[in-house]
Amino acid sequence: MAEPTPTPGIHHVTCIAGDPQQNLDFWVETLGLRLAKRSINQDDPSTYHFFFTDAEGTPGTSMTFFPWENLSRGKVGTGQVSRTAFRVPEGSLDYWEDRFDEYGVDYDDRVERFGETVLPFSDPDGLPVELVEVEVPDDDPTVPWTEFVPEDVAIRGFHSVTLWLADPQPTEDLLETMGFERVGTEEAQGDTPGDERTRFAATGSVGKYVDVLPTIESGRQGLGTVHHVAFQTPTDEDQQAMRKAVQSKGLRPTAQINRHWFRSVYFREFGGVLFELATSDPGYTADEPLDDLGGRLVLPGEFEGRREQIEAGLTDVTVPRAESAEADD
Repeated sequence: MAEPTPTPGIHHVTCIAGDPQQNLDFWVETLGLRLAKRSINQDDPSTYHFFFTDAEGTPGTSMTFFPWENLSRGKVGTGQVSRTAFRVPEGSLDYWEDRFDEYGVDYDDRVERFGETVLPFSDPDGLPVELVEVEVPDDDPTVPWTEFVPEDVAIRGFHSVTLWLADPQPTEDLLETMGFERVGTEEAQGDTPGDERTRFAATGSVGKYVDVLPTIESGRQGLGTVHHVAFQTPTDEDQQAMRKAVQSKGLRPTAQINRHWFRSVYFREFGGVLFELATSDPGYTADEPLDDLGGRLVLPGEFEGRREQIEAGLTDVTVPRAESAEADD
């Protein structure tokens, strides 16, 4: 079988939140990301689906959430994405620590990892997140969103995800099949269990790293955990080839599912983490102009015909705006 086109890296990461307003306030105002899409969980239309991105919804920048308000707190453990890391420009971590102090964000001491400086913190639901200082190239594909934070410190898409796995070897082999290259191993630091962290790099510049750590720490899905991680397969042809490659490893990927802003294939990898393959198109401007992204509740496909019923079941939320924040000062 022909080798699939290597994935450029992470497409999006989808997580579980609690209170939707709290989630909006933190990811838009505190972290300065753009709400590029305000929609619903297409498998559970009784809950929102929020998409937080850079200014243009570039692939590799989307942190998305299902706010299930009545769910209990989860626990990160084996078979999960244990941390999601974002890129920030070199020299910006002082700004972020000051901002976290101002907004009451829980954060830990910086650590050095593979020659980069990492600032670990948690969102209001306890989701483990990190900021990693990188040199952002002039031709970087991401476009910073600057409504709440200055351009020179703004988040510039994903850096990496860390997988906690009981037996890393089969997953490491799968990552190599997907086009990731093993680039290094070092002793694990901080609150991560296991002796060694192994890093794999994809071919792109955004969301290019996956780190793998061995652990037998038990976990459970709930608030403050990652639901799934999606990897870029830019075209339908790329996705179909990757699907076949995954299938050849003995895994059971779904058929392609239309998610309105991208087309998806899902499968659980060997360690239990839910992986998704996602196309680049049609993108978030398929149903809203770029300037108006996130401005309204978008109900894709057949859900539009149920708008009144769906809206009645959703909690009212207000998207943070910089002018509103200034008026409150």
